[in-house]
Amino acid sequence: MTLFESIILGTVQGLTEFLPISSSGHLVLFQSILKIEQPGHEFEILVHIGTLGSVFFIFYKDILDLLLTIKSKKSINFVTMIIIGTTPTVIIGLGFKDKIAILFENVDNVGFALIFTGIILSLTFFIKIKRNDNSFIKSFFIGLCQAIAILPGISRSGMTISCALLLGLSPKDAARFSFMLAIPAISGAGLLMVLDLDSSFQVPYEIIVGGVMSSFLVGIIALKLLLGLLQKGKIYFFGFYCILIGLITILF
Repeated sequence: MTLFESIILGTVQGLTEFLPISSSGHLVLFQSILKIEQPGHEFEILVHIGTLGSVFFIFYKDILDLLLTIKSKKSINFVTMIIIGTTPTVIIGLGFKDKIAILFENVDNVGFALIFTGIILSLTFFIKIKRNDNSFIKSFFIGLCQAIAILPGISRSGMTISCALLLGLSPKDAARFSFMLAIPAISGAGLLMVLDLDSSFQVPYEIIVGGVMSSFLVGIIALKLLLGLLQKGKIYFFGFYCILIGLITILF
């Protein structure tokens, strides 16, 4: 992998992590298009860490407020919801890690997963739910959707935000919970990657920096764009895109 290719993949990651069109799926597709043979999915996790930085950058006020009021009932409930929502991802991620890694090598799997993502996103247009607050039970179901999104081609943000909207959360609350939920998920994946690294993962320092920095900077732009579209109720537009790209991937 060259520095240019790492920047391209970092840009793809930054754009697609927050726009609900599956970052993992697009990384697999672009690696196939560019004919990049990178064993495992360590590089993908590295650029995910770049977009994790984007979450901290955009939501730093929310994170700071949470830390400053950590002893309040509201903050304790929110942290508990994050823990509940993270649990399915931990169980599925650890229990099926090796089997999931194999799926990253099959482009057709990505195509079908993109179509599934598109259908879920489209439901937010056809199904309207009365707005209400988050709860422990809702957090668990949103967490299940995040766990499903471990599969390449299924969008983490698309699944969690769509699920939250379909459970009655407002667009603002759905986005906030979705991206706060991403913090432990991506951090945990990064930690596992570090623990599992061996001599087979030998990527030059500048390539890692190029991928991480491009995903971070583009991620900030994409996250702001998504938040604006969410407020306008336009997230379902991405559903049509995912279905189209999924069909193209499978057929061609």
